[in-house]
Amino acid sequence: MISGAHVILYSQDAEADRVFIRDVLGFPGVDAGGGWLVLKLPPAEVAVHPSDEPPRHEFYLMCDDLDAQLREFRSQGVEITRQVSEQRWGRLTAIRLPSGAELPLYEPLHPTAHGL
Repeated sequence: MISGAHVILYSQDAEADRVFIRDVLGFPGVDAGGGWLVLKLPPAEVAVHPSDEPPRHEFYLMCDDLDAQLREFRSQGVEITRQVSEQRWGRLTAIRLPSGAELPLYEPLHPTAHGL
């Protein structure tokens, strides 16, 4: 039986990104051995989209109130890298990780599966 999912973010500054995810995003973690921090995610869902492009994977964080979340991030000095855009499926933006990578964030306007 499948008991969970494990997401991997590749980073040019993994330690700084781990600390950011733990301390700024507030995701608790465990030491998987040798100081290797593995962080707990909030409830998740997976969608499979059709594409004519080569296969790829994306990782987005979801929130219930994007404006409130962005205010909190700004108060913590987190860089918002994209203006909020209105999509048919939700309100989309992104934040900057310490490594320089972008992490997309959206407020869904569609039914969600993560609470099932």
